Amino acid sequence: MKKIILCIALLLTAYISYAHVGSPGVTFEGNAGPYKVIISITPPDVIPGTAMVTVYLEDGVKGVHVSAKPVYWSAGTDGTPRADLAKPSDTQPGRFDVKIWFMNIGTSSIEVMVDGPKGKGTVLVPVMAVSTAKRSMPASLGWGLLAMSIFLVLLMVTIISSSVGDSQLNPGEEMTKRLRRRRIFGSISALVILILILWGGRAWWNSAADSYNKFLYRPLRATTKVDAQNGTLTLTVDTPQLNNMGRSRRMNITRKMNYLVPDHGKLMHLFLIKAGDLDVFAHLHPRRLDSVTFVAKVPDLPAGTYWVYADITRLSGFAETIVDTLVVKENIFHNTSLKTNVGPASDPDDTYYISNPVGSKNATRVGAAICGLPGVETKLNDGSTAIWMQSPGQQIKANELTMLKFEILDPDHKPAKLEPYMGMMAHAVILKDDGSVYIHLHPAGSYSMASQKALLDRIAFHESLDKYLPQPAIFADSINHFITRLNAMDETQRNKLLMVNMPEMASAKDGSMTHQISFPYTFPQPGKYRIWIQAKRNGVILNSAFDAEVK
Repeated sequence: MKKIILCIALLLTAYISYAHVGSPGVTFEGNAGPYKVIISITPPDVIPGTAMVTVYLEDGVKGVHVSAKPVYWSAGTDGTPRADLAKPSDTQPGRFDVKIWFMNIGTSSIEVMVDGPKGKGTVLVPVMAVSTAKRSMPASLGWGLLAMSIFLVLLMVTIISSSVGDSQLNPGEEMTKRLRRRRIFGSISALVILILILWGGRAWWNSAADSYNKFLYRPLRATTKVDAQNGTLTLTVDTPQLNNMGRSRRMNITRKMNYLVPDHGKLMHLFLIKAGDLDVFAHLHPRRLDSVTFVAKVPDLPAGTYWVYADITRLSGFAETIVDTLVVKENIFHNTSLKTNVGPASDPDDTYYISNPVGSKNATRVGAAICGLPGVETKLNDGSTAIWMQSPGQQIKANELTMLKFEILDPDHKPAKLEPYMGMMAHAVILKDDGSVYIHLHPAGSYSMASQKALLDRIAFHESLDKYLPQPAIFADSINHFITRLNAMDETQRNKLLMVNMPEMASAKDGSMTHQISFPYTFPQPGKYRIWIQAKRNGVILNSAFDAEVK
């Protein structure tokens, strides 16, 4: 029984969190069996609702049928509805579109099936199905419904009063006092009953609205603090918020946060970005102290206000972003006296990068890099060069799938030999200048690979959830031991383990990674964005940034 309660609480906790910020769309680039596909999913902002799924076949194979269906983590493949056939585009060869209904809130996925001359292929793309909006009734419709309801109430009162009054008379008879009283009594009774029915309907509506609001998307919050003397950053998840998440409030907070799984070998990917200017960028990987507390070695941050985005993934596959605002009151510079064993050690995959402020072509900090633009080179910290392979005049439009393509050249201007960085060809972070849109994505797309693995593991386990979930403390301890063993490996061993079940990284396993990187992404809003690209060469993490304006 305890396991069942724990399972339900875990699911309900995930219901009101969401991956990334302001960017609900999901992109995937990879293989569905023998077919190379790009998949773009626009999930509904209200559940139940329909997701728009677009599948692009890159090789343009003819005679292909594409279908898709939802698969829920809570149910696995049991009870999965039949797949819906996607409609091929009349104007764009190789494109297929289909609408898929999501009926349940929580960790979900879209299974895409391709059937054609090369055989059959399937791929599972995680989708976090949550309600992020409320529908408001148009004023004209509201007034129209009010007028109709008044008319129907009056009509019903008239019918009932007539049925107990006038209808009792024979032809030619006059209305008696007794029948007149019955008609008045019937009218009043009918009106009272109808008012009670309407009041009950209103109460039910308000109750349903309150229940919906409980599970409306609200990002997890945290309190982030910096100890300048020790160079330590501490992030503590907001426990009162977690304890008030709908029906799961009686669940112990420790258990809620114990079900974290590593993504790219890290329990948390934390990004610090200086608010407004976007000229200071840090990608950190804090160590877990307890269920809700994470610590990291903080880089040399200038004083100012920073936006905090911390990505985590749960055992249920639900990927979510914890958000906060950090105020650094004094410059943090690690001089010799501060470089002691106090505080946590830096993670070898942590990075720090300074550049020119967004909207400015000049650097305002010593040693800052200049951000690139479409078709314009930008120098990297090891002398190599990054180029955004986009025509300078080519527009990027909101709500359209865009392939962000970049090229890395070595100091001799030859194709650079890149190495895996945390098991990936590259990482990218995209942020709107007002902080309202944030996303952490990879060449394979914007979905969480840890989420995909969690869903596949759950589908393969044909048992109920109470048998699937381990004890929270034991699970957290085993994950901590795994992370410790992973960090103790040399980089070759670690990347080999992280790249398991990643066919798109096959070239990296023999040390021949391409120097060209692409990220499929759909910008959700127009405006000014900064794109940070992270790759690795000769054991050095390469950072670069590019500015984009989306129409």
